[in-house]
Amino acid sequence: MKWLNRKHDHLLGVDISTAAIKLLELSKVGARYKVESYAVAPLAQDAVINNNISNAEMIAETIKAALKQSGTRSRHACVAIAGSSVMTKMITMSAHLSEDEMEEQIMVEADQYIPYSLDEVRLDFEVQNVNQANPDLVDVLLAASRRENVDERVEVLKRAGLVASIVDVEAFAMENSFALLRDQLPNSEDEQTIAIADIGATMTTLNILHKGRVIYTREQGFGGKQLTEEIQRRYGLSYEEAGLAKRHGGLPDNYNSDVLGPFKRALVQQVARSLQFFISSSANRSINSVVLAGGCASIVGIDKLVEQELGLPAFVANPFINMALSHKIKPQSLSNDASAMMIACGLALRGFDS
Repeated sequence: MKWLNRKHDHLLGVDISTAAIKLLELSKVGARYKVESYAVAPLAQDAVINNNISNAEMIAETIKAALKQSGTRSRHACVAIAGSSVMTKMITMSAHLSEDEMEEQIMVEADQYIPYSLDEVRLDFEVQNVNQANPDLVDVLLAASRRENVDERVEVLKRAGLVASIVDVEAFAMENSFALLRDQLPNSEDEQTIAIADIGATMTTLNILHKGRVIYTREQGFGGKQLTEEIQRRYGLSYEEAGLAKRHGGLPDNYNSDVLGPFKRALVQQVARSLQFFISSSANRSINSVVLAGGCASIVGIDKLVEQELGLPAFVANPFINMALSHKIKPQSLSNDASAMMIACGLALRGFDS
């Protein structure tokens, strides 16, 4: 979905999450992608609350810092809004309509699909494929979001000196970058149903993909912030100090058993619960593998614990495994951040859409 869609090579993927700005620039030679530049810049608490921008100035300044850190010269960007802020619907339309005619018809019939008036929303659509039941029809994915969700992200990029070329949806960005992981799956046949658990700072988002397309999304209020707060409480540190200690170590010997262990178990429980919701709501469709994404996926051993508890193959997402790296990228640094870069990667890939 692209509310604003102007094609540019070297499109910057800019992921605005609750804890950080993640920025990524890719190039492509032949069939191979190359990481040209990237940066992760931490965001102050409460700059983003419940997927909404609450401090645009602070976010713009953090994006500027990430741009400087990355060294990129590109100024065209792709940004995403959270799935919970977007209403999607699959509709069928005549296969013989041009794109303009489709748009006209959707605008006329929009009130059938969207519970808001048209001047309150940004609307976009994308033809998916020919309808299986009737080849004279096509399945069209319709996406709508309240204007402010889109406009505030466009505005914050503008303040940071960037142009928003595309506004996407996080679930579709995740779907886009998942295509890079397929070779890493235990069995890479197309019929698989894969769960991607994206465990960020404040939110765990479960995306279920079947045949590479998102068919289910669920958000739960759980993330790495809980671990940071427990470190802060247990060891008498400030929130910033606790965050640094979590990432770089230096905590007492009992940290692993008393703090990290219980958090890992709680995390696995959250993922199991989300999966259970999906399985019970979808005629018991089974899951083939679990992919772990987001900052918490880099916790050592979390994939093994998920495998153990859920009895499913689990692995940590790394969309960069088969990519070349520019000389200014530190491989270890990118590897450490890889699982948290899935959405930024999916957004940067939009620059190569035909």
